[in-house]
Amino acid sequence: MNLCRLDGKRVLVTQSQDFMGPALAEVFTRLGATVIADTRPLAGDPAAAAAAVAEAGAVDVLLLHLALPAPATAAQDVTDTEWREVFAHLVDPLPRLVAAVLPQMLARRAGRILLMGSAAALRGQKRTASYSAARGAQLAYMQAVALELAPQGIQFNAIAQNFVENPTYFPPEVQANPRFQERLKREVPLGRLVSAEEDALFAAYLCSDAAACFVGQVFPVSGGWALK
Repeated sequence: MNLCRLDGKRVLVTQSQDFMGPALAEVFTRLGATVIADTRPLAGDPAAAAAAVAEAGAVDVLLLHLALPAPATAAQDVTDTEWREVFAHLVDPLPRLVAAVLPQMLARRAGRILLMGSAAALRGQKRTASYSAARGAQLAYMQAVALELAPQGIQFNAIAQNFVENPTYFPPEVQANPRFQERLKREVPLGRLVSAEEDALFAAYLCSDAAACFVGQVFPVSGGWALK
């Protein structure tokens, strides 16, 4: 038996049309999962998260997959509106989604929750105050809740990524820019973007039976950028 397969698993992917959503859906399906790709906006409507989980039915794996283009605002220019918008998209849906899915996972004493987060929470970058703060809040929330859930048979972990191929943060026009290619060679020890498939395959591993030992872990996927 291949423990990294996901046969029979029902996987809910939120905001599936953006960021890593298409790659996650393709890889998880290829590995045997039934993927419920939810595209509804989750910011602003407190009932949207519960509706997404209810419509999905049985959920063995919840992929907390939220994205928003990062504002490039100097610290003194970050407005209340920007701050609240970033947190409304990246942070506010988390407790709503988790609270909605937990009753069924707790009843089964089994489940996986994986946060597709950002390495912006692990290493400072200029002009990313609101975005980095929101991504950091995601990781802090995950680590606290993971300790509660582990004794109940539910594993909650996170990928913290940067310099991974995806249309939200590194669209083709950015990748084609010679200055960006120079930046890759200068800042990323790997010297290239991590491919979408590489990232999605690692996410699939963390949701498989082979990765049942991890609790509250943050896994950087950044080609070494987060370690510099």
